Amino acid sequence: MPIRRFGGHRSLVSYSQATNLSYGYTKMNISRSGYRVFAANSSGVCTELAKKITERLGVELGKSVVYQESNSETRVDVKESVRGQDIFIIQTIPRDVNTAIMELLVMAYALKTSCAKNIIGVIPYFPYSKQCKMRKRGSIVCKLLASMLAKAGLTHLITMDLHQKEIQGFFTFPVDNLRASPYLIQYIQEEIPDYRNAIIVAKSPSAAKRAQSYAERLRLGLAVIHGEAQHSESDMADGRQSPPLSRTTSGHPGLELPLMMAKEKPPISVVGDVGGRIAIIVDDIIDDVEDFVAAAEILKERGAYKIYIMATHGLLSAEAPRLIEESAIDEVGGSPLSSSAVETVRMESASDGYLL
Repeated sequence: MPIRRFGGHRSLVSYSQATNLSYGYTKMNISRSGYRVFAANSSGVCTELAKKITERLGVELGKSVVYQESNSETRVDVKESVRGQDIFIIQTIPRDVNTAIMELLVMAYALKTSCAKNIIGVIPYFPYSKQCKMRKRGSIVCKLLASMLAKAGLTHLITMDLHQKEIQGFFTFPVDNLRASPYLIQYIQEEIPDYRNAIIVAKSPSAAKRAQSYAERLRLGLAVIHGEAQHSESDMADGRQSPPLSRTTSGHPGLELPLMMAKEKPPISVVGDVGGRIAIIVDDIIDDVEDFVAAAEILKERGAYKIYIMATHGLLSAEAPRLIEESAIDEVGGSPLSSSAVETVRMESASDGYLL
């Protein structure tokens, strides 16, 4: 099958950010002469996105230098006055997630100490958003990052499709969680031939609510994949057993806790008729693709003749591009702003009509 690429790094997220930035600063009563836009790093994706946003807004990109010293420390030099102004910091998340976070934190703190009035972070994919629940004896890292951003000086955040909407409650300042679904839906309608013969698929029961939203807007049917092949973190046990799997306590007779049976998932299956249909799997993040590959295989077995994946954030870490190439997946649509590997797989932008 032909390999399709994104056109450079133009994406649905860049359009959404640019169009919604006006909403953000209008909401905060920002005058056109009282704000600046900065890029938090010098990577190609971040700089290009920042330039497209400033071109759309009709302003110049703020002058700053972000670099790594020989000892790997991050240094930021702001080259112009930001006193009393509202500052937007554009930051995309490349492969080196932790370096990108430090760049954002150091730049925010530099702007704070330079007397900026408000500091608004524009982060298409919010890192560590999958670590938003307690697992075993771990931690809720997403909450930690939210606290760090507030401490560094951020007063507002603009992001897209948080992994869980409840993450907004981790922040002590306002969060605009933009939705990608309107642009993904438009892409489906304009770019997928015979989409009326498609069916929206949730790759796990936990993703059914998102899939149902797409199905209702597109007036299509809904199918749900259920079984042991899906390993969504929302369906994983948190590592704590209550009651325990075995009786290890001693005490008074009759006070023992009842035994709890270990979880067993049924064999993978599809709830819904996908025979002779185009299957469109929708999700917010495509990163570890084993679940998507397994879903595509069972959909093919059940008669789906073409399989698309639509996801807002195309991270595609490690061996994901190769696994997609070797799978039954025909095309992946979404945003490439979080990964440089997407150019090697069958991936298309959400809507050419809305790219900057």
